[in-house]
Amino acid sequence: MLFNKEQELLRKAVRDFVNRELKTIPEEIDKTGEMPRELLDKMAKAKYTSVTVPEEYGGAGADYVSYAIIMEEISKRCASTGTYATASASLVALPILNNGTEEQKQKYLKALSSGEMIGAFGLTEPGAGSDASAQQTTAELNGDHYILNGRKTFITNGPLCDFAIVIAVTDRSKGLKGTSAFIVERKWEGFSVGAHEDKMGIRGTQTSDLIFENVKVPKENLLGKEGIGFKIAMQTLDVGRIGVAAQALGIAQGALDEAIKYTKERVQFGKPISKLQNTQFTLADMETKVNAARLLVYDAAEKKNAGVNMTKESAMAKYYAAEIANEVAYKALQLHGGYGFIKDYPIERMYRDARIMSIYEGTSEVQKIVISSSILK
Repeated sequence: MLFNKEQELLRKAVRDFVNRELKTIPEEIDKTGEMPRELLDKMAKAKYTSVTVPEEYGGAGADYVSYAIIMEEISKRCASTGTYATASASLVALPILNNGTEEQKQKYLKALSSGEMIGAFGLTEPGAGSDASAQQTTAELNGDHYILNGRKTFITNGPLCDFAIVIAVTDRSKGLKGTSAFIVERKWEGFSVGAHEDKMGIRGTQTSDLIFENVKVPKENLLGKEGIGFKIAMQTLDVGRIGVAAQALGIAQGALDEAIKYTKERVQFGKPISKLQNTQFTLADMETKVNAARLLVYDAAEKKNAGVNMTKESAMAKYYAAEIANEVAYKALQLHGGYGFIKDYPIERMYRDARIMSIYEGTSEVQKIVISSSILK
């Protein structure tokens, strides 16, 4: 992938940040299950959590290629940190930017960009995962506010959030056009957070349920207008998949880098295993697939920059990069042999982190539905 001078400078700046701030973080947060607040503040200051938010609202005002570069470089070293960044930069920031009132942008988007507030995105429910249309959370209008009831599950940043964007049913008789989006503050009575999930991978990112019991949501916290909640969610995921695809790409590249390093150092049969043809062919296959994923990721980002519909492209990028992250991490661990199975080597963590890539923000199967729908319509 050829980047222009500005993009290369950004990539160098992110790499410097990663080498300086994430040197020991991946191993630490994998054990503790949480990120230091100091790191979150530094990421906000660097604008990595508000990449595409306009400068007037405290963001970097950068484009989507820049967003993908940041996600790839951070995720090479730490997928958990990448998850935190993309959740803020796309899932939370973009719905407010694209649908919020000026008052909502001033109150929530600026606070999100500065790191003063942490947001979450509440779409998934216990009975509504891949089938996001099966929402059960409800919001009933009652005078000057809505009464919100329901439960969201597997919510990134749930335990940390100061507010959440929540998709809820406002008129069940209208089907998908009967859902709406709301900005809901955690401090409001009836809003609680479930237990921090003990996950297989991306363990440094805090994940939990969000629970709503008769939460009073002011009418002015309706995002957009009634009836477009599902539309807001799908538009958000379209762009969010660019970030997740870039994150998967970062994991794949990071795993490949570890494999190359290890095979040059590991001596068997009197020579480094990198000299064995089987190793060379395996690495060649990994390199080719990682670069193919990179082209898909940045193609989707460039199409978003150009303002053209990139639903299919973002789905293809997310699907392929996620699958390649899993495949490359598997092969990289295999090349490490028994050493890859212990925590002394980062590939063990990368292997676990890679697994979520083909599940969250739309499973690989959902991406295939999106892709096939685009070409068969």
